[in-house]
Amino acid sequence: MRLIMVRHGEPNYEKDCLTETGARQAKAAAQRLKDEGISEIFASPMGRAQETASFTAQLLSLPVQTLDFMHEISWGGPGVPEHGHPWTLSEWMIAQEDFHFWNENWREHPYYGKNEATACFDAVSAEFDTFLAKKGYIHEGTRFLCSTDEDQTIALFSHGGSGACVLAHLLSLPFPYVVTVMPYDFTSIIILNFPCGKGKYVFPRIELFNDIAHIRDTKDHTVIFQKTPD
Repeated sequence: MRLIMVRHGEPNYEKDCLTETGARQAKAAAQRLKDEGISEIFASPMGRAQETASFTAQLLSLPVQTLDFMHEISWGGPGVPEHGHPWTLSEWMIAQEDFHFWNENWREHPYYGKNEATACFDAVSAEFDTFLAKKGYIHEGTRFLCSTDEDQTIALFSHGGSGACVLAHLLSLPFPYVVTVMPYDFTSIIILNFPCGKGKYVFPRIELFNDIAHIRDTKDHTVIFQKTPD
């Protein structure tokens, strides 16, 4: 199975929709995705993700199936600086503290212990495991037990935050580390490839990350390093 993850286009956050530039980006992404063999399209329930997905759905004559749990995450909590903004806090942990993500528990760090973002990460992770199990991949530790012979390609349109939750969980990486060192732009395309082998343990491989060739070298392209929410 190939999982294609697409971040929404440039948004109007107040109205939760795409700007004119965002719509052009989404149309370009649809053209980029049309030959990927997508059989199903899923999207966050939020307007900017639904609108981005709609261009690909229309081009491929497929319905957009809504995954409620993929809405953008929230953040904040008592005593957490920067209103709990994960991208800013994670950058501080790396640049200012040299936090050792593989030797220390990020969940116990003051920035994340009472941060809503941590609860959101756990919720998205659990829901995505349920989603993948229905597709024939049962998550066990850092690997997946494949229970299907069906080879398919599905697309998921979501956000910088909820998308980072999925990436961190599937790749067994610390969530704060992912939001900082793995940024991806509006309508960027990420592809994870899950080998198909019924009865075998497999793990996802990164086939493509942050592909923005469809909007590169145009006025629609502005690199976003997650200084603003997803």
